[in-house]
Amino acid sequence: MAANDLHDPLGLDRPAARPQRLGPPWGWVVLGGLGLVTCGLVAYSLAVDDGMGGRPFAEAAIKRERAPEAPPQPPPAALAAAAEPALPVLREGRPSNPGAAIIDVQTGANWPRQAAEPSSGPLILRAPQPDESVPRSAPQQSSRVVGVQLAPAPDPRLVEKGRHGPLPRIGADGSRPSDIYARPLISGALKVGAPRIALVVGGMGLNAAATSAAIETLPGAVTLGFAPYGGALDRQVQEARAAGHELVLQTPMEPIDKSAIPGANTLLAGAEAAQNLDSLRWHLSRMTGYVGVANFLGGRFMTREADLAPVMREIAGRGLLFLDDGTAAQSLAPTLAAAAGAPAARADVVLDASPRPEAIEAAIARLEALARAKGSAIGYAAGLPGAMEAVARFAQGLERRGVALVPLSALTTRGPASVGLTR
Repeated sequence: MAANDLHDPLGLDRPAARPQRLGPPWGWVVLGGLGLVTCGLVAYSLAVDDGMGGRPFAEAAIKRERAPEAPPQPPPAALAAAAEPALPVLREGRPSNPGAAIIDVQTGANWPRQAAEPSSGPLILRAPQPDESVPRSAPQQSSRVVGVQLAPAPDPRLVEKGRHGPLPRIGADGSRPSDIYARPLISGALKVGAPRIALVVGGMGLNAAATSAAIETLPGAVTLGFAPYGGALDRQVQEARAAGHELVLQTPMEPIDKSAIPGANTLLAGAEAAQNLDSLRWHLSRMTGYVGVANFLGGRFMTREADLAPVMREIAGRGLLFLDDGTAAQSLAPTLAAAAGAPAARADVVLDASPRPEAIEAAIARLEALARAKGSAIGYAAGLPGAMEAVARFAQGLERRGVALVPLSALTTRGPASVGLTR
């Protein structure tokens, strides 16, 4: 039968085709392997938390070496002491004032205390004297004074809680702020009976620049008077005491001209005693570390016994001294302070009553002449800029002229027998 391509099933007459052998899908195998590797790397990086992304790194501790500190430079006073022979100095203080000290330039040690007779009052601290039994080649302890450290303030024994803030008081052991916060009395190369001058510069705290200048330029033995209205009173008081200045608090009192009342809580003539005492306590609580109170103005108030007497009793009862700055001609303050038992003094000369330079120089000369004539004198300056330079020059040159510059407390709380020591 002839082949009929139209009727025969397609391919029936052809030999069966060999089945095609299928090989493995290598492309998929490769892709799957890469995927597994990638997943493994990701899992590893998550497990070890490698922040470097697999990049190689090394760890090393870095230690910073501090630059060697330069040796401390001695203060200018120490350099001067090294160039000059040591000057033995005597210092006095009361037995109840353990915080006051004189610091030796070389050792930093306090000088030994040698008490006088028990009934004589002041405690005398003497500078070590050279030991003649020691060969001259042996080093001697320096006795030059380079700083006076006041007792810390406030002393917890001398603080009372008041309505307006902390108030000074007499301690349970009898300690008084006028003693504890006083600057030690130092006498250098002066002979027995040398005249003494106390200088008080007031108006501190009202002007920051003027206050800083006074603290820095005036000798530490100059007493500073702070008004209670300063904006940075605490800081400035600390700076003044750190520089060795004894302090008094200036309390505003009614002047002759009522329109010139200085500020809040001024003590007023004719007011109830309770009102004036509350105002006084407001002022007393503004700062701490002061030895006493001074008037700020007060030309009217200090002439009225009925107004001033209760104030003086309050001041005396708190262990404070009182300074009459000498500006009120008819002041009863010294008399009433003595009656109340408060140590008191009155300024002999107001150095800047007139701002003219020649008037200031004349007042300074009058103060020194008065000190030489009667043995001691107190000068007061209101702290005006024009007078500050003249007062500073005068204070710094007193010892060269044979006059001792002493703190105010030395002429109020200490008797004449406690001064005029020789070196």
